[in-house]
Amino acid sequence: MAMSVLKPYQKALLIFLAIVWAGFAVANPLRAEGDGKAAGQAIQVTVKDAILMALENNQSLRVERLKPLIRSTFEDQEQALFDPLLNAQVSAAKERFEQATGSSRVDQATLTGNIAIEKFFPTGTTVTAAVDFDRLDSSLYDDQFTQARLGLSVTQALLRGAGIGVNLASLRQARLETDASQYELRGFSENLLDRVELAYWDFALAQRQIKIVEESLQLAEQHQKETRDMIDVGRMAESELVAAQAEIASRRQELIDARSNMDVKRLQLLHLLNPPGANPFKREVILLSQPDLTNVRLDPEDDHVALALRMRPDLNQARLGIQRNELELVKTKNGLLPRMDFFITLGKSGYAKSFGGSVSDIPGESYDVLTGVRFEYPFENRKAVTQHRRALLNREQAEKALGNLSQLVELDVRTAYIEVDRARQQISASAETRKLEEEKLRIETEKFRVGRSTNFLVAQAQRDLLLSQVVEVRTVASYLKSLTELFRLEGSLLERRGISAPGRHPPDLALEKLN
Repeated sequence: MAMSVLKPYQKALLIFLAIVWAGFAVANPLRAEGDGKAAGQAIQVTVKDAILMALENNQSLRVERLKPLIRSTFEDQEQALFDPLLNAQVSAAKERFEQATGSSRVDQATLTGNIAIEKFFPTGTTVTAAVDFDRLDSSLYDDQFTQARLGLSVTQALLRGAGIGVNLASLRQARLETDASQYELRGFSENLLDRVELAYWDFALAQRQIKIVEESLQLAEQHQKETRDMIDVGRMAESELVAAQAEIASRRQELIDARSNMDVKRLQLLHLLNPPGANPFKREVILLSQPDLTNVRLDPEDDHVALALRMRPDLNQARLGIQRNELELVKTKNGLLPRMDFFITLGKSGYAKSFGGSVSDIPGESYDVLTGVRFEYPFENRKAVTQHRRALLNREQAEKALGNLSQLVELDVRTAYIEVDRARQQISASAETRKLEEEKLRIETEKFRVGRSTNFLVAQAQRDLLLSQVVEVRTVASYLKSLTELFRLEGSLLERRGISAPGRHPPDLALEKLN
């Protein structure tokens, strides 16, 4: 469509959208770029950036976000039970028959209509308001005959189906299922955050390992050069060179493995982040966060356990399951009762030769009243008895499962707490080990230079130093990962990362709060 043929408000709208899109592109340069360009651009992320990117783009999380929306539709479905219902019907009939005496033939036509509005209330009350009319045109009569009736009917359940509790039980269960899906989404999000942080530090560790191996390779090459120099001046036998060459070959083999491991860790991180653009797995990732161990302070172990018993999403889901079973007991217990309904029907009728005349006649003295009680009860009622017994067993099972799950949660948290403490102590221990290995290598190298050591001993010292360096950086990563795991197991990872999400508080277990 040419701009010249647009109406003024359409032009303004297009200009506004263009401005908004330009601002969005500036604020989100990664999204604004074309797929081809974005595919070749490196992603620079801190840990927090990685978390936010995963929460926005992760494919699995997008699937999980739909579950609460799907569950909420069942609430509307249960609520529909209390929606007004409109019924309408019109029918016409025509017949011809002979009188019993056989003296004449009768032609007769009827027209019948009905319109009614019916509504069921949570109290177990059904109210119906209806308008009926009948029109008879027969050759037996000189005039047409029309009847109109305005009626009101009320039916109240007295035993089975009576009361708000049983009639709202299914709706309340649907609400509980929606709440449970919120806790499920929260648990999935915390698992995702945990995986993102673990992948982030695994990738950082893989990068650091490459640097350590490269430095170790340089050291081995330097030692090979010194060995060759000593052989050239006749201070060492030619056979000593083999050990130095073997050490270099070993370092190059380790470097190949380290680079391959880093590529795998990069792909795993990219899978979780799912950056926009084509070919996300071809993106390079630049990590901006450095390990920060100064701001980490743990509360007493029992405080972490208490927090987990309050915030763990799976525990809160289990609590909702018990509540749902309680509502099922309300339904099945009511099903044990016989059905007894009280009903009353009131009507006013009008009679005339035409429909309009019959309606005008309704305020007259004609009326009808019908009242009574209906009773129904199967002799054994085995279906209801079985359903109630099953509900009792399900509740007992859910309560025992909650107790078992609570114990497992406590075990998880206490075990993770011990792991955090172990990893923290290993940091200083591994640093001390690395310093000693550096000193041991220095001493062994000096001894080698004065002819008091061998290439084998120097190579052994180099390998020990390499291992201690790898262990040192691994302990730092393990400590950060164990902290993340502890926070996930206690259900506080989202809160500690400054992310607000449904399911922060445990469910209110009072049934009357569900209205």
